[in-house]
Amino acid sequence: MKSFLVVLLLLLLTAALHAQEDEFERLLNEEVENINPVYKPVVGFGVGVMNYFGDVKNNYYSPTIGTLGYKINLSTYIDNKHVLKADFYFMGGKINGNERSYTNPPDNFNFQTSIYNFGFDINYDFDHLYRKKDRRIHPFISIGFSTMLFNSKTDSIGSYFDPALESDISSRYYYWTDGTIRNMPQTAANVNISRIMKRDFTYETPLREHDWGLGQYPEYAFVIPFDFGIDMMLSDRLMIRLGNSFCYTFSDVVDHVSSKNTSGKIGKKGNDMFNFTYVSFHLDLFSSAKTLRIERLFREMEFDPMLFGDEDNDGWMDGWDDCPGTPLGVVTDSSGCPVDSDNDGIYDYLDQEPFSTPGAYVDDEGVEMTEDDVIALLDKSLAVGRNEIDRYIRRPEFYTRQNNGNIQIPEKFKSIDTDQDNYISFDEMLREIDRYFDFESTLTANDIYELNSFFFSQ
Repeated sequence: MKSFLVVLLLLLLTAALHAQEDEFERLLNEEVENINPVYKPVVGFGVGVMNYFGDVKNNYYSPTIGTLGYKINLSTYIDNKHVLKADFYFMGGKINGNERSYTNPPDNFNFQTSIYNFGFDINYDFDHLYRKKDRRIHPFISIGFSTMLFNSKTDSIGSYFDPALESDISSRYYYWTDGTIRNMPQTAANVNISRIMKRDFTYETPLREHDWGLGQYPEYAFVIPFDFGIDMMLSDRLMIRLGNSFCYTFSDVVDHVSSKNTSGKIGKKGNDMFNFTYVSFHLDLFSSAKTLRIERLFREMEFDPMLFGDEDNDGWMDGWDDCPGTPLGVVTDSSGCPVDSDNDGIYDYLDQEPFSTPGAYVDDEGVEMTEDDVIALLDKSLAVGRNEIDRYIRRPEFYTRQNNGNIQIPEKFKSIDTDQDNYISFDEMLREIDRYFDFESTLTANDIYELNSFFFSQ
């Protein structure tokens, strides 16, 4: 048992020391808001889906279905209010178009190109319109300028299996009105000798080799990207962006189909466009922290003269002095009280017998007293006589006394007198008070106070 108590005492002492250390840590270290943080560039990386809009149309469109694209960017604030960001980025991926027609074979056309897009945009996030600084979701819009490189190719050659040669034979695609793709043009003579092919979706032929009147056009274009979406702050350092980038190009030859074509597939007027729906992660590695940890040698506190004064000049400040009225020159202990060497309850400066026997009775001057002296001091005048003891014992009849008939019960209290004896007993009053706290009584709080006064006036 003693070992258990010792272990328990050590645990309590350790916990107390840790609590004291935590308190000192809290007093000497403080987290404060960084009023003037230094913002550094933020690195971002995202992936998403690309879709093309031009003369060569896909048979379906969905912002979540398309070709894979990616985006790497570096952004930083460019204004003092931290509302506008400049975003320098590289966007890469592939865009394609596959137009399939069963009624007009010349309309069957496809292309695919890798794109390399270098540019910048200005990002605006509406933050200055919101007062709440700790918002986690921020809508944004942006517009910019970039240069895009492309190298469009088409899938115009495939292969079919020749049983006679027991090998695959390469051939150009020929689209027939019956919906098939064959190795020969559609003629009556070729119906029985042509072989059916399937597209291999290998884009092998550069489109500029098809001279449709466009010549050797440059395979680059200027682009205006327009982005919108939301930023979600997972922490002060990590952000996720859900965005959509609609890119308008200053070119109508990305798919090699244009209104200027003199042969082949003739397009409509208007430039080519593509869309990039993406999710990106942005990591702020170098900016200042939003809060600062301040280490203090001394905790700053407001000076209170009432707390730090020493009215009795005993060396102990009034805020910690348990005996603030100590006479001048009296020796005090660590609590600011006069010293009592013999622990008899009389301070040394008042003690006429400073070395009393431990446990002895002493008078107001610290002088030891005999047992007879103590008995003689007892005041027998306040003793209760045996014949008066009943007055101090709780008697049932005290709570069931009858009204003397001179006091009438007020009308609003008559329902409380359940036994109709024209007297509100103690039990009846308690019952009504219980009903009041159970919200079953019609009396108000003032009525309850009045009921209490009436009970004692009966």
